[in-house]
Amino acid sequence: MRKKLEVDELVYLVEKICKAEGTEGEIEEAISDLENNVPHPSVTDLIFYNNEEMTPKEIVEQALAYKPISF
Repeated sequence: MRKKLEVDELVYLVEKICKAEGTEGEIEEAISDLENNVPHPSVTDLIFYNNEEMTPKEIVEQALAYKPISF
């Protein structure tokens, strides 16, 4: 079982992904770790396809604040 990451660790992952630091495999692992630790179903869209200029911390805050629609 993977441990839940702290906010500062998630921010580090977003920074790493944004800067494309590391090999392709390392970036894919960072994306996987990020996706497994936030409720937002499209967290990579916040990074790659966002119309707003957001800092890595703001991306993490928005990803953590996501609440799915309940019926």
